[in-house]
Amino acid sequence: MPQVIYDPGRIDFTRPGKHHYQVAFGYDGAWGFALVPLTVINGTRPAPEGAPEPPGVYINGGNHGNEYEGQVAVKRLAHDLDPAALRGRVILIPQLNQPACVAGTRESPLDGVNMNRAFPGNPRGSITSRIAHFVKTRVFPQVRVVIDIHSGGREGAFAMCTSFHPMADQAQQAETARVAKLFDTPVVMIYSRSLHAGLLPDEAEDEGKITIGSEFGAGETTSIPGVKFAYEGCLNVLRHYGHLEGEIQRIDPARPHPPRLIAAPTLDYYVPCPSGGVWEPVVPLGADVRQGDLLGRIHDFDDHTSAPVEIRSPRDGVLMMEYLGAVVRKGATLFVIGEEIEL
Repeated sequence: MPQVIYDPGRIDFTRPGKHHYQVAFGYDGAWGFALVPLTVINGTRPAPEGAPEPPGVYINGGNHGNEYEGQVAVKRLAHDLDPAALRGRVILIPQLNQPACVAGTRESPLDGVNMNRAFPGNPRGSITSRIAHFVKTRVFPQVRVVIDIHSGGREGAFAMCTSFHPMADQAQQAETARVAKLFDTPVVMIYSRSLHAGLLPDEAEDEGKITIGSEFGAGETTSIPGVKFAYEGCLNVLRHYGHLEGEIQRIDPARPHPPRLIAAPTLDYYVPCPSGGVWEPVVPLGADVRQGDLLGRIHDFDDHTSAPVEIRSPRDGVLMMEYLGAVVRKGATLFVIGEEIEL
């Protein structure tokens, strides 16, 4: 059984082998604890002569509690990775916002906070903020590579992708792009940093870390390809940096082209819904579209004889995201059209 840790300062991140913990964060208004699962692996495989030590790697699922592909993939990694076959340090948290994961909700039911808006956290804040502070101050200093696994939950559906923000440091951005492509998803998305504040990737990128986000499914399901891309992609990252032996593996060998780099770097790429109603999409995710192409229709059933509102693409590009669900509200992000680029 995992060891329960009440004082995070007592975790020895350098101890050889594989060690499982549950990090206890006290409830704000009742007796008891949220127990965040944590696995620390320090590999014992001998280094080849002259080989540098691989960088520390941190991987989490469950940043949002109703996104399951990452939770499953990271739990499998915690079980499957063998310290004897590994070099360097790997830190795994399959359910980062553990209360939200237990409840199956995007935000924590204990304080109503979205973990991916809570960074850098606060040691005296509510429980979600304290978990974020633990990651920022205890976990991040142990690693150089950060992988934050997401899927759409109930918010929206994305073309299967890894993701990162635009970066001023061109060397950091180039290495991040190389690592993002190791997941072999159809696309790699460069997304706007202006959408929200308090994201886990913001903190990691600002510290100079190689930081990979992702969207591996939607609809509160456990997508078969999503889990495969997440699990196998993480193994590719560990092979790339020398933690594991072996060659980089194609995860989708049937696809004829490597991952496409798609950018949606500013807010005007994220189009809000102009009115409420029933959303009828007509274009599949990941499709190439031209300016003026019909993307879908919004139907108002207060008058069933009324013409639907036709939603057309404002630019040439790739349909990267669209609203998930039939009933859409005014102002919700309806779709994202990104543009293919080269770095």
